[in-house]
Amino acid sequence: MKILSLAAGAAGMYCGSCLRDNALAAELLRRGHDVILLPLYTPLRTDEPSVAHRKVFFGGISIYLQQLSGVFRRTPRLLDRLWDAPWALKLASRSSLPVSPKQLGELTVSMLEGAGGIHAREVDKLVEWLRHETPPDVVNLPNSLLIALAAPLKEALRRPVCCTLQGEDLFLEGLPEPHRTRALDLMRGHLPHVDAFLPVSRFYADFMAEYLEIPREKMRVVPLGVNAADFPAAPQPGGRPFTVGFLARVAPEKGLHVLAGAFLHLAQRGEFSGVVKAAGYLPPESRAYLSDILKRVADAGLANRFHYVGEVDRAGKIEFFRSIDAFSLPCTYGEPKGLSVLEALAAGVPVVQPRVGAFPEMLERTGGGLLVDPGPANLAAGLQELARDPAAARALGQAGAQGVRRHYTVAAMADAALQAWQRTVAGKKPAEPS
Repeated sequence: MKILSLAAGAAGMYCGSCLRDNALAAELLRRGHDVILLPLYTPLRTDEPSVAHRKVFFGGISIYLQQLSGVFRRTPRLLDRLWDAPWALKLASRSSLPVSPKQLGELTVSMLEGAGGIHAREVDKLVEWLRHETPPDVVNLPNSLLIALAAPLKEALRRPVCCTLQGEDLFLEGLPEPHRTRALDLMRGHLPHVDAFLPVSRFYADFMAEYLEIPREKMRVVPLGVNAADFPAAPQPGGRPFTVGFLARVAPEKGLHVLAGAFLHLAQRGEFSGVVKAAGYLPPESRAYLSDILKRVADAGLANRFHYVGEVDRAGKIEFFRSIDAFSLPCTYGEPKGLSVLEALAAGVPVVQPRVGAFPEMLERTGGGLLVDPGPANLAAGLQELARDPAAARALGQAGAQGVRRHYTVAAMADAALQAWQRTVAGKKPAEPS
């Protein structure tokens, strides 16, 4: 099968969506399918070998400048090639390209205006390039924020268009008004141009059907998958203190402050002698947030037991999971993915998760941890349960490792994606979400 898969680069950040899209494309290529993984905005930053095309469309520098002034919408394409060069985008990704929704309201709306908006020139460049390629069997958009590309791509290529759904509501809810309302209205207007939507969890299928008013018959769940073989079961503790891990972008919605609250709840009562080890990308806008957390812990005299170790690459991530005894990603919203939860489970690490988003279905399928009601006190109780019974914790971890290998591998993800695309190409309605 020939697949054109677009992917939205996230500047200098390891992004769960980029990791997922790259892993899926790599597995399909391994099977012999013809896949073009085409980056938008910036080159993809992945912790596995990237299979993305070198060329980047809708280069972050170009669209930022075009949004800023009409002058840049009429510059010679020679300048565009300079600004869109991978080296220039990588350099800009390290410092100046904004990714926070609070800064991107106007740009988001402009992108959703598509071929009728101020970035029509970028749409034309993409379509022109694709006309020189062999047409794919299907086009896949990485998220609904790029849904305005569905109509021009379908018209140019005469092929069906699918759209992955993987957490874009969080970005949309962070947009300032009136941009949020305008963005949602535009997105709903583009729905008829998409042949099938591929949410990454049953939870997100239900949520987005209501949030964007997507017809249920257009939904087909394609669950996340991880390369489980990269995460051998975690070793026995070997004398270290009971260690709870957190791995995600450091931001309020990911819940590091909730984990800190649970830690303080236990440690100040003398009910927990372990430590917390947190890792993940720290955006500039979250530096004060992390500082406040670390200050709370330090003020309680516990700074030597709560550590932020920074961002980790692939090798560092694998070592991170080897060094912990339990894991929690206590998100404060309906997280549809939770990739690091699956990675922890693949490594044989039991998890304690709030009963929100996709976490209930993950633990229902894997049996790899405990579900608790949201909040620091409830999270503390779950972590304490694991710390007090290491044998039971290890059994949960082993179940989780087996469950991931049954239900959440990249092979299973590729199987589900191919089935969805093949049904779409054949003109069949997607099967009921599974």
